[in-house]
Amino acid sequence: MSDAAAPIILTALFGAQDQAFFDAQRRAFFPAERNRLDAHLTMFHHLPPGSADEVRHRLVQETCGVPAPAARVAGVISLGRGVAYRIDSPGLAAIRGRLAEAFHGLLTPQDQAGWRAHVTVQNKVTPAEAKATLAQLQAGFAARPVTIAGLAAWWYRGGPWEPLSRHMFG
Repeated sequence: MSDAAAPIILTALFGAQDQAFFDAQRRAFFPAERNRLDAHLTMFHHLPPGSADEVRHRLVQETCGVPAPAARVAGVISLGRGVAYRIDSPGLAAIRGRLAEAFHGLLTPQDQAGWRAHVTVQNKVTPAEAKATLAQLQAGFAARPVTIAGLAAWWYRGGPWEPLSRHMFG
């Protein structure tokens, strides 16, 4: 699929230690045959491919010389057939709000809906398996800070995502 046809996904990037933690959790709980991506925090699921230049411009504006927003892993949540860590970051939510406003006419219904920042570590399992994982993760859970290191844009061509651009805070 060419760039002209590939939708764009926007994510927040974690610091190396936090990325390693979420990746390990994903390897432990995500069905191996479906685990084709590193752990990620999706901000927008589908922006039109023609918006690539504007996406890069907006991400530079939101990150260049800007301190990273404070964030924390705030809880473990059920996705019904999976489990995720809830991320609480008013600063990241404000960035997403500004980007949503900038891309208002381009957003899919999913991206227009309310945003619940999370990192999926299990998906597409039976409800019973998800419930067991939720109980296991909740039993050992303690809220903690998490580093949001930057923002990234990715091409989606049906398989693993392909990098479009990365923009680090600070």
